[in-house]
Amino acid sequence: MQFRTIFIGLLSVTLFSGCAWFNSEKNTAAISSLPKVDNQFQLKTIWKHSVGNGSGDFYSNLHPAWQGSRVFAADRHGIVKALDVDTGKKVWLVDLSIRNGFFLRSRPAQLSGGLTAAGTRVYLGSELAKVYALNTQDGSISWEASVAGEALSTPVVSDGTLLVHTSNGMLQALNETNGAIKWTVNLDVPPLTLRGVSSPTTAFGAAIVGGDNGRVSAVLINQGQLIWQQRISHLNGMTEIARLNDVKTTPVVVNGVVYALAYNGNLVALDLYSGQVLWSREKIGSTTNLLVDGSRIYLVDQDDRVIAVNIQDGIIVWCQSKLMHRNLTSPVLYNGYIVTGDSEGYLHWINTDDGQFVAQQKVDGSGLLSTPVIANSKLIVQAKNGKVYAFAIEMFLVGRM
Repeated sequence: MQFRTIFIGLLSVTLFSGCAWFNSEKNTAAISSLPKVDNQFQLKTIWKHSVGNGSGDFYSNLHPAWQGSRVFAADRHGIVKALDVDTGKKVWLVDLSIRNGFFLRSRPAQLSGGLTAAGTRVYLGSELAKVYALNTQDGSISWEASVAGEALSTPVVSDGTLLVHTSNGMLQALNETNGAIKWTVNLDVPPLTLRGVSSPTTAFGAAIVGGDNGRVSAVLINQGQLIWQQRISHLNGMTEIARLNDVKTTPVVVNGVVYALAYNGNLVALDLYSGQVLWSREKIGSTTNLLVDGSRIYLVDQDDRVIAVNIQDGIIVWCQSKLMHRNLTSPVLYNGYIVTGDSEGYLHWINTDDGQFVAQQKVDGSGLLSTPVIANSKLIVQAKNGKVYAFAIEMFLVGRM
């Protein structure tokens, strides 16, 4: 049986794995009006290319990946493409959709996790509990493997091992060469959770991953042995939604410190080796990934405030609240600015010093869901309808040295 899950984005609810989102006026927070921004530089579209039909109205952690001269992207149905990073031209295409017969229409592969490009392979997972390894040169399938549940996380490669976190709380290690299962660790899943799972991060031979039980866990990659667990979120509130305490974000490790964030929970700094809490900032929760740069942590909270936090003590430096409830993507750092996309298809560029807007651009009316990707000097963005765009800053109007 699949666990009952919910995904909150404007309080949209998903009751069964793989179901489309649906909105109710009673449960939908008012989206903020688009802020007026005087663009401080011009943004140039280098190229755009359509990759299938995208993710549509389904939850998806699909996002482009970049390696060398190629960008890899996929849609939910099963189309995977390699594109030239400079021109956007197709290098190869593979269709992973499921065929029931030569003349019958294929069924969607329900791709949902990835993509990750490492070495000679591109890795991605599906809601049908499959993980695929494709050859980066021609798209041929190197191997495919069945895993313990929906592969919603981004696969992570470390020391010849592919790590996959499934929707039923299993962290699994696969042999990078042939997909054979090395070990499985059960991270436990409560009856009601947010849609999606934390992707692991790796450091010093350990996999650090968030769980639906409000804990962050450290697991030895070679043996699959649990090193420590630390709860960073506690059950609170009177309603089921208020009591959600999932850790969906990918932990970040910097200088022996793990930074992690829970929904309805805390932003914490943990000692990498013991899991001991070094500091905790309450009432900052999110499902989007953290961005750590220098002395600051940048994040988008569950109400879509963009927040900068001091990395030493968790004190808030600034908060940008003019994008509330616009369903922002995880932030990335590009040319010294924070960039995040929203559900109406806009990219927002924010000054890291003070949180003020420096530029804004409409990308695609279908909306943006996946995290932007940095590829050399280009910003790669995939819209919900499957179109992939490459942008660059063409000319500064107000210089930033």
